[in-house]
Amino acid sequence: MAVNISILIIDDDEDICEYMKTLLLATGYQVETLSDPTLAEEKVRSEEYHLLIVDLMMPKMDGIELIKQIRRADSDVAVVVFTGYPSVETAVDALKLNVSDYIKKPFDVDEFREKIADVLRRKGLLLNPEAELHRTIGHNIRRIRKEKELTLKQLARRTSLSVSLLSQIERAESSASVSSLYKVAVALGVKLTVLFGEY
Repeated sequence: MAVNISILIIDDDEDICEYMKTLLLATGYQVETLSDPTLAEEKVRSEEYHLLIVDLMMPKMDGIELIKQIRRADSDVAVVVFTGYPSVETAVDALKLNVSDYIKKPFDVDEFREKIADVLRRKGLLLNPEAELHRTIGHNIRRIRKEKELTLKQLARRTSLSVSLLSQIERAESSASVSSLYKVAVALGVKLTVLFGEY
């Protein structure tokens, strides 16, 4: 899933760097760490990263200042900031610099992994965005169908599609045509775009 996604962790605390690196390597990402933030701008200029994880509170350099330098080197790279001292002011400053997400320390491991995956998804960097789209459509159809208390058989009758096809669409095992999705949206009483979620 995460093949060839390159991540750089920038934190003066080497133990935190190694801990996050271990978590992300286990997920399949390529990960480097940097404990001296003064070297970050040059590293970002000379190497290609998909995502940077930056600590906001470092003695050698303020995290916001570091992000400004990073943005001069690469205006598009995804940046996630994390801090043990969250404040509204730093969150606002980070958002002004087009930061993708904000994580508070200490963090929950599963939540951390999900936030990283979510940032990469939003950037269109996960290996198979098409599969993600199919999962999203299937999940939304199932959710709306359950909310409306419809069985697959009832939805099949409303759409003139087979129960088997609808089941495959919900489980993301089959890609549906736009025509089929339109029939499903009409049968569920929602706009076609609702099925696509944030895509």
